[in-house]
Amino acid sequence: MTTRTRWWWVRHAPVRSTGGRIYGNTDPLADTNDPPTYAGLARLLPEDALLVTSHLQRTHQTADAIKAAGLALPDPHIEEDLAEQDFGEWQGRKREEVYAELDPKHMFWLTPAHTRAPGGESFADLMDRVTGVIERLNAEHSGRDIVAVTHGGTIRAAIGHALKLDPEAALTCQVDNCSLTRIDHFGPSESHPDGAWAIFHINQIPTQDSTLAPDHTAMLALVQR
Repeated sequence: MTTRTRWWWVRHAPVRSTGGRIYGNTDPLADTNDPPTYAGLARLLPEDALLVTSHLQRTHQTADAIKAAGLALPDPHIEEDLAEQDFGEWQGRKREEVYAELDPKHMFWLTPAHTRAPGGESFADLMDRVTGVIERLNAEHSGRDIVAVTHGGTIRAAIGHALKLDPEAALTCQVDNCSLTRIDHFGPSESHPDGAWAIFHINQIPTQDSTLAPDHTAMLALVQR
């Protein structure tokens, strides 16, 4: 029987302390004062799962808020390579200021996912490092539920990996704060010798009364690797 590893991706709580500035892989605090949202996540997420976060405190705060809402989860397994994209010298600045300084012919306007900020990384770089973590954890924790409380860019990268999207396409995925994205990995089988992915849902906004659809709907979006 094919082994199924279920990934439950949660984007961290909103960050309100930066004044609209790009914060990327810096470490501001999140605002977790939204009990109904965390109650909804606690209803949707599985117990007895591996909890994975980045090293940034906003992911830890969000995981703690979900636990406080009633979900039994272990201490987090920290993966630094699941951190948000490093925007280099653009971090700490407002987007409109950065955009105003870019030449109209700058590559950012043509291929934003492949463009690095000075001293930073591109979204394509982020996809590469996130893919490495996903493939390793799939091998190490095959058949388990993995609750990954991470970042918007990280989750877009995971979606892109599962759907075999070009980075430019993956970058367009909408991933809201505290949203839930479910992506299941199926191990090698006769029909899918390299394994496959199934998209269960993307960017589900939790409410206190949230429920999950039946698992068989995930098979509608099976993607062979």
